Amino acid sequence: MGISNEKAVILDSNAMNRAIARISYEIIEKNKGVGDLCIIGIMSRGVELANRISDKIFEVEGVRVPTGYLDITLHRDDKMRDNDYCDKSQIDFEFKDKRIVLVDDVIYTGRSIRAAIDAIMSRERPKSISLAVLIDRGHRELPIRADYIGKNVPTSANEKVKVNVIERDGIDKVSIWS
Repeated sequence: MGISNEKAVILDSNAMNRAIARISYEIIEKNKGVGDLCIIGIMSRGVELANRISDKIFEVEGVRVPTGYLDITLHRDDKMRDNDYCDKSQIDFEFKDKRIVLVDDVIYTGRSIRAAIDAIMSRERPKSISLAVLIDRGHRELPIRADYIGKNVPTSANEKVKVNVIERDGIDKVSIWS
């Protein structure tokens, strides 16, 4: 196995904050407010991004949007789960007939998003589901697209996009690794 090297920083802390603010404003605009809106972050780094979007929406609209966290492990088609697996999702609100914004850090093949949609639909039927991602790196295997994108970053299949968030990693940064 080769050694991974950071090739380039594509978003620093300030650029991440601007992208999150832009996504938040776009969500408010497209939904004509936040009346029946819910935000659900896909574990793991989608959680921190969902919280930041929720905080920015509160700052702008003065309304606290219900925000939860989704563990997609049970719905993945590419990873085996342990026998002692326990669902770590935390969604403490009903979202039947609500508009959900799913939040993830990177969209690549679309398989994680498919798993997230399956996980949502296995609980309740929302009015709609839209997708916000910090990074869209292309290479889709499924017909899934993001509605809100922080940055499009064309990559090769052998590159990795690494998202660091201060809450989990001690730094805000998005970089490409080879």
